[in-house]
Amino acid sequence: MDISVVVPLYNEEESLPELFAWIKRVMEAHQFTYEVIFVNDGSSDSSWQIIENLAKENPTVKGISFRRNYGKSAALYCGFDRAQGDVVITMDADLQDSPDEIPELYRMVKEDGYDLVSGWKKKRYDSKLAKNLPSKLFNATTRLISGIKLHDFNCGLKAYRKNVVKSIEVYGEMHRYVPYLAKNAGFKKIGEKVVIHQARKYGTTKFGLNRFVNGYLDLLTLWFLSTFGKKPMHFFGVVGSLMFLIGFVSVCFVGGNKLSHILDGTSAPLVANSPYFYLALTTMVIGTQLFLCGFLGEMIARSSSERNDYKLDSTINLD
Repeated sequence: MDISVVVPLYNEEESLPELFAWIKRVMEAHQFTYEVIFVNDGSSDSSWQIIENLAKENPTVKGISFRRNYGKSAALYCGFDRAQGDVVITMDADLQDSPDEIPELYRMVKEDGYDLVSGWKKKRYDSKLAKNLPSKLFNATTRLISGIKLHDFNCGLKAYRKNVVKSIEVYGEMHRYVPYLAKNAGFKKIGEKVVIHQARKYGTTKFGLNRFVNGYLDLLTLWFLSTFGKKPMHFFGVVGSLMFLIGFVSVCFVGGNKLSHILDGTSAPLVANSPYFYLALTTMVIGTQLFLCGFLGEMIARSSSERNDYKLDSTINLD
């Protein structure tokens, strides 16, 4: 099979028939073998009934329905798990992503050798204040931390080589960082393509400004896990040791100041009256706790069943 199209959706009953007809028209025009996997993320409207009707009339339509709303990451995870195409295309169900982009995305993966191609909605029809400006800041931060030179990480229109989606785990709200997950899994050829962004035709957006706050927290989590996930002592141990050392030196300074007064026979202030004494002790305690966190983290990491789960690209003469 050439292409699997994975479409996560939530309350998009108006757009589904039009979206599938558009995808079908493009696929047939280019003679692709394909499947369309609709993932219904706990919709409260008639989205699932429409998907069932489409599946009865078109064997290329497949569907997954959640009992409740789990989020886009869960929908993508289940869609990726069941996708069979050589190239997997993801797109939103609101008709803002154009299926006409699919042939070129497919070509870039199959002929140009990309592992992942992300869409770039260079010209957007969203509110400039509510979405465009926060999105630019979000993408700039993600580029800096991930080292991946993409303009639009959060674009729903992406193309993947099949082994990419089978090698990554999308969870929580990590759908925004699929390129980063792919990079951490060893897929380095990541590109982008300018795609058409269409104005929303039906309904309203399902995302609020809180996604940017959650997005930054998820980005920090992903950075930490990818950098120190299997070696937590390298982070907590270094920071804890540094804090303990600063606190210890400070305590020595306060104690030395007290001792110098005693040796000089002058009136020495009480050590307990110095705020630096308590700051130094607090720093030493926190440093010790961080060090112990790193130690416990190492014990957990070393006992994990996935500690030696290395992603192999290929082997020769190994049976």
